Amino acid sequence: MARKRHSAEEIVNKLREAEVLIANGTTIAQVCKQIGVTDQTYYKWRREYGGLKTDQAKKFKELEQENARLKKLVADLSLDKQMLQDVARGNF
Repeated sequence: MARKRHSAEEIVNKLREAEVLIANGTTIAQVCKQIGVTDQTYYKWRREYGGLKTDQAKKFKELEQENARLKKLVADLSLDKQMLQDVARGNF
């Protein structure tokens, strides 16, 4: 079965739907089946996005992507610096 990537807005909306169903007395297993995710995915989403609003979730995802880009940039610069230091010392 193919995996589907959900946007942050979709995740928040599905979590809200799940909260309503749980409040009405539906079990977690039934809720997961209705929103179309596994139990593990539901709990992971609840841990990451629980209590967020749609716009906050979107901003959260954007910040995660920016953070990953910056970490990669720092790693590349650190590698360049190390190579230049090795060349300056004459360690080929």
